[in-house]
This record gives sequence, structure tokens and C-alpha cells, in this order.
Amino acid sequence: MASWRLATGQGGGWSVTPAAPTVGDTIRLERAFPLRDGWQVRAGKLDATDAVEPLADAAVLRSADGWVVRYAVVAWKPGAHKLALPPLWLLGPDGRADSTAGGTTTFRVASVIPDSLRSPSPEGLLAPLRAAHQDPLPPLAAVALAAGLLAAGVARRRRRPRALEPAPPVPLEREVPDTRWLAAGEPKAVAARAIWRLRAALARALPEAHPALDTGECLAVVERARSDAPLRELRELLEQLDRVAFASAHGTDVAALSAVARRLARDVAP
Repeated sequence: MASWRLATGQGGGWSVTPAAPTVGDTIRLERAFPLRDGWQVRAGKLDATDAVEPLADAAVLRSADGWVVRYAVVAWKPGAHKLALPPLWLLGPDGRADSTAGGTTTFRVASVIPDSLRSPSPEGLLAPLRAAHQDPLPPLAAVALAAGLLAAGVARRRRRPRALEPAPPVPLEREVPDTRWLAAGEPKAVAARAIWRLRAALARALPEAHPALDTGECLAVVERARSDAPLRELRELLEQLDRVAFASAHGTDVAALSAVARRLARDVAP
């Protein structure tokens, strides 16, 4: 351990790079420590002062003879600076440890302000810059063009809508005969149309017997309002048509039931 202290004491002080730094430059402080294999160096933390401030933590680099410790600092004031470096620690491979003083280093920092300017003072305010004279016609022409386009657009949107030709009349198709529905295998459609025709005739004759009522309610209204109505025939016909419409009656002569419904519809509401 004594040999290491002697080596650090005789191995030269801290080197300063660059040789002639100025205010704000990055200054590197380096020192070499020759050590045997297996030993390592740990650098302490450099505290900042009013004039000198570290830029980063110390860097410990391996060299051919041992280790190199490097500090990167910056000086904010010109002149000579004497900087005390923190202690350095030596760590051995067998767990032993020792320390030594970091020592001091001195360096001079030049000012970035020329020496001829002893007491610099801020310059006065500059006069406001005047814009160059420009021709006002192009902006006025652009404004006029924009106004014209806007007026044209508003007038176009306000014009009367174009008159459309009336749609051609759609000819009403004739009622499909019951025979065609039956030939197509649709007896339910024939029964449903017969029920609708008869219920519509009852609703025209008696507004109280509207289509929203079921068959029993409709016949009850007809019985109260029209005692002369063929109530029994209406009940039997509507019940048979309901059975056909809901596919509960097979083999029924739906064409005959539809013809009876037409006749009763004409009799109820001629």
C-alpha cells in the first residue's frame, strides 16, 4: 500500500486539457495511477463551486500501466482556478481497500469577451423596422375577387329549384283471380283475402266493428247493432276461413267460401 501511495504521489499531478480553455469550454482533468493487476480505482464525486461545475461523474479508464481517472468540468468565470479533487479509493482483489487524497490542480480560463471591452454594457433598442412599400392593388383585387365568388355562390344556392316532371301514372293491376292462387297452391292467400274483404265491408257498415277486433268481438258488435244481419252465416263463414288461413282445415272448397264472402260483403255494405 505504501508503494501505491508513493506512486500516486510521484506519478505527476493532474493534467488539464485543453491547455488554454475559455469560459464555457469542456475541461478534462486526468491523472494516471500505476497499479498491479487485480487492483481497481474508484473516484470520488467532485462537488460544484460557484466558478467550476462538473459535467458528469468521474470516468475511470484502463491503461497500459494501470488506471486513468478523468473529470470533465466547465468554468463559468475567467481567471485562475485552484480546484481540490475528491479522495480516490483503491480496491484490492482480496477485499482490501485504501484511499489517498485527490490533491489539487490549478488551471487558468480565458474570457470570451475581448480585453479592450472592460465594462460591457447592453446596446440600446433598435428602431422598429419599417416594411417596404408595397402596391395595394393586388390585395384589393384578391378581396374583390373573393367577394364576387362568394356573391355568385350565394346567388346560385338561392335560385328556384328545378321543376320536376310529374311521375307517370302507374296502372293498377287487376285483382288476381282466386283460381290462379289455388292453381299455384296458395289456398291460405285466398282465405286471407276473403276474410279481409268481409271484415272491411263490416267496418264500412259498422265503424264499431273495426279490423282490430277479433272474430268473436266483431260478431258481437254486429249482433248488437244489426239484428237483421245474417249472423249465423257470417260466424260459420269466418270460422271456416280462419281454419283455412291457419292451415287447420284441409280439403275445404276455398273457392266456394271466397264466393260466399264476396256475396255477404255486397249484402252488408252495398
